[in-house]
Parts: sequence; C-alpha cells; structure tokens
Amino acid sequence: MVQGLGNVGYHAAHFLQTEDGCLITAIIERDGALVNDDGLDVKAVREYIAETGGVKGYPAAEYQEDGSKVLERACDILIPAALEGVINAGNAHHIQAPLIAEAANGPITYEADKILQQRGIEIIPDAYCNAGGVVVSYFEWIRNLNHVRFGRLDKRFHEARGQHIIQAIEESTGHKVPEHLADELARGADEFDLVRSGLDDTMRLALQEIIRTRNENPKVNDYRMAAYLIAIEKVARHYRDIGV
Repeated sequence: MVQGLGNVGYHAAHFLQTEDGCLITAIIERDGALVNDDGLDVKAVREYIAETGGVKGYPAAEYQEDGSKVLERACDILIPAALEGVINAGNAHHIQAPLIAEAANGPITYEADKILQQRGIEIIPDAYCNAGGVVVSYFEWIRNLNHVRFGRLDKRFHEARGQHIIQAIEESTGHKVPEHLADELARGADEFDLVRSGLDDTMRLALQEIIRTRNENPKVNDYRMAAYLIAIEKVARHYRDIGV
C-alpha cells in the first residue's frame, strides 16, 4: 500500500509493480483512498489524479473517504510517501503491515516508532529509504565539476566491443544472434544507464552496511539506529581525518 502518489510514491509503486511484480492494493491520497485487492494500475491512477485532482470517482477500485483508516489495512509492505507523522501513537497499535518503508520524511513519530518496534514491525528508515534523490544529485554535482557527461569517454569503445562479441558468437556457432539481443549487446551505456547503475550499487552497499551493523552490534535493535550509527561514525571519521 502506498500513501501519496507524488514523485516519490508514484515511482516507488510504479517500479515495484512493473519490475518486481508487486500488487499495489491501496493508494491513499488527500481526498481519500482507492482499494483493490486484485491490484491497482498505478499509471492509470496517476493519470486520473492529474485529470481530476483526486482519486474519488476512479472506476476500477473501491473508494474510501477516510484514507487514514486504510493505513491500518493488512498488507505486506506499507509505504508512507507523503506527510510527516501519519503513523503516530494513535494508530500505531492498529498497523498490520510487517514492513514499513519510509519514503516520506518522518512519517512515523518517535512514540509510534517505539510501539512498532515492540510489535516486531520492521521499518526501513527515511534516512536510507528516500536518499536516492540526494545520491543522484551528488552524481550530478560530480559530473558538473568535471564538465564531462557520464559515459562520454567510453561509450563507443563498449559499442565496438559488443560488435566483436556478436561477431565471435556468430562465427563460432554459425548462427545469427537474434536482433533484439544483438541490439542490446552492441549498445554502449548512456548517462541514464550509468547513473542508475551507480544508484543501484550505492543503495545496495548502504543497505548491506546497515544490516551488518544491526547484526553485529548488540546495542542496535533496529535499522534506523544502525543507519544513524553509520552516519555519525562517518562524520566523526571525517573530523578526525582533518585533525579536528
């Protein structure tokens, strides 16, 4: 379930649906919520909101006026991607999702966080979960400093290497490589490919570090504390390196 179908919520839901085969069973917006246990078409809902200004009246789902109550429905993953404090001491006892991914900034209050921890509900903290935009902004800053577009120096080299691989396969097998595979093999990575690859690698490594910190430190009981500990250690290391 996703609360908020802005840029963050929409893309999270869209990629979960199109790339990971997830069913988006509820979308919560400011004028209410849409529910369909068979799955909602995220793109169609986004287009409907753009046309009408809200979700009310969308034909392929059940409409519920009180979106806050939909947060308490059973689901596998709950993604609050809109407002601060939507999960609080008043509703934390009723949340049924075993996993919450904080795509908004501070969607879970301090009191609710404690309640959810006691109930065994796992939380992917906002400090990690919605950091992708900051990571890509860093890549953009690096590119602008260098005044060279990512992939500019080696794209043609990789295209030529792909052609050599296709030629080797065809000569050794006596068969033509299917056109769709040949196009993919011979395509050099463009800037979008490299930025997405860099983002993927950065987020994977960060998550592995968070999990490792939680598992290895007996004083760390949740992913939020693990993320904070890593961040503080990095800041402290920087100050030590510059002699402060």
